[in-house]
Amino acid sequence: MNEKIKNKLALLPDQPGCYLMKDKNGTIIYVGKAKVLKNRVRSYFTGSHDTKTERLVSEIEDFEYIVTESNIEALLLEINLIHKNDPKYNIMLKDDKSYPFIKITNEDYPRLLITRKVSKDKALYFGPYPDVGAANETKRLLDRLFPLRKCRVLPKEVCLYYHMGQCLAPCVFDIPKSTYTEMVGEIKRFLNGGHPLIQEELQKKMNAAAQEMEFEKAAEYRDQIKAIETVMTRQKMTNADLVDRDVFGYAVDKGWMCVQVFFVRQGKLIERDVSIFPFYNEEEEDFLTFMGQFYQENEHFIPKEVLIPDNIDIASVEAMLATKVLQPQRGEKKKLVKLAEKNATVALQEKFDLIVRKQERTIGAVEKLGNAMNIPAPVRIEAFDNSNIMGTDPVSAMVVFVDGRPDKKEYRKYKIKTVKGPDDYASMREVIYRRYSRVLKENLPFPDLIVIDGGKGQVDAAKEVLDNQLGLDIPIAGLAKNDKHKTSELLFGSNLDIVPLERNSQEFFLLQRIQDEVHRFAITFHRQLRSKNSFSSRLDDIEGLGPKRKKELLKQFKSLKNITAASVEELNASGLPKNVAKNVYDHLHQELDSKKEF
Repeated sequence: MNEKIKNKLALLPDQPGCYLMKDKNGTIIYVGKAKVLKNRVRSYFTGSHDTKTERLVSEIEDFEYIVTESNIEALLLEINLIHKNDPKYNIMLKDDKSYPFIKITNEDYPRLLITRKVSKDKALYFGPYPDVGAANETKRLLDRLFPLRKCRVLPKEVCLYYHMGQCLAPCVFDIPKSTYTEMVGEIKRFLNGGHPLIQEELQKKMNAAAQEMEFEKAAEYRDQIKAIETVMTRQKMTNADLVDRDVFGYAVDKGWMCVQVFFVRQGKLIERDVSIFPFYNEEEEDFLTFMGQFYQENEHFIPKEVLIPDNIDIASVEAMLATKVLQPQRGEKKKLVKLAEKNATVALQEKFDLIVRKQERTIGAVEKLGNAMNIPAPVRIEAFDNSNIMGTDPVSAMVVFVDGRPDKKEYRKYKIKTVKGPDDYASMREVIYRRYSRVLKENLPFPDLIVIDGGKGQVDAAKEVLDNQLGLDIPIAGLAKNDKHKTSELLFGSNLDIVPLERNSQEFFLLQRIQDEVHRFAITFHRQLRSKNSFSSRLDDIEGLGPKRKKELLKQFKSLKNITAASVEELNASGLPKNVAKNVYDHLHQELDSKKEF
């Protein structure tokens, strides 16, 4: 704990509010709320904690706080601060999916659509459905039962849907609007639980058609009845009152929380995928934070009722949601909450071993690597590798691993500009200077560890730039390979000593993944560049063939081999003038003939 934090802890008030933890770069890494700020914030810096909380505390270099009038006000502020700052240690919903709805458009001739966004456009929305497959299945059934318009823009003549009996063709025929009003009413009745009545009506029509010896029509009604049964029985009926409601249940184990949410719509139960995440506060408090983010982050539809466990502060939930919130004590609603809690417990038990294993491969490996090197856990690792063949087209590449996982949006490619010939040391000096002078200039995040795919020479070249030219003190290590081109040794320290690592340890496997990934990325870039340059050079100096036509040729024929195999007529048909097509053909075939002679 540094002196700044000690002084601030002594000044914390006995009031509710939010606190914002910051790292060495001033970045907000965690936002929390407290009924009593003094007690809650001090608790981070006293006593023992589990591993994940210790890791959070180890990164805290400063904090600030905002006093509120009440605990509920602190909860609402916390949700807004998390949404704005996206702190890495906070609860964030990992699956940003939204659920599909069936929509009846507000048009003269309405359409039936699948959408994931509910807008204030006077349309009718039904759902959400558990997945787009369930929504599409229901829509296909409704299309067979109710011939609403299908085309976005009315065509000038009838389409296939008219001939299939799934559209009345308002594009050609004068269909009264009352017909569509009646159909929309029937669809609403169907989706609001009136399908048994519609099945009964279809049964009567089927019997009447059979009496009239219209067996094809009777078979069609029969198929529609079966389709209704199939679609509707796949969704479990939970309550006869048809009220839309969300049901929350949660379970905790070993510092992790699992929340299960059930969607109940028009009496149909839809199970939401579980959310599993680490929590750093009291479980009831972090559950409330999750609920706030659940509705805010994903813009979920808010139903008429929300059911929550009875240990949660109902006033806090009511402050977040403008809807009816219940904590059922008995009956069917209580059973639903218990069922959600049971599902959360089962899901947590099933997935916990997998999460622990994944954590050992990533965050755990990072922490063990830091211990082995006697440095703070290298949360952000940047690794470099050079690639060239006999000095031609030299390139370098950088990959980034954060918390032991590749962060591909941070990868960078470098064409070597100042080095002639196969000089790995000079190439490394150029790339390290270009990368970290830009980090300084643009105030980008610094890595906790730089890894060079190479031995002492490449590492010394990189250290020289960091120390002497940029004045940066960043731990830097080398990864040497054995004669089979596999990761062999980690070199670190002023004398680049070998860091002893077990060959079957997770930290060693992490280094292998980093080395393999940076090598793959560099080689791929080098091959792309060589292929591009090879293509360009073979087509250079052909009269009439400029950069634009070269690009068009590659687009049409995909490769130099295909261009060489093409006839003058085919080259001409691709867009080249006949004389230029002949120049290309002659040039490439002269090269081909000279190789054969050789």
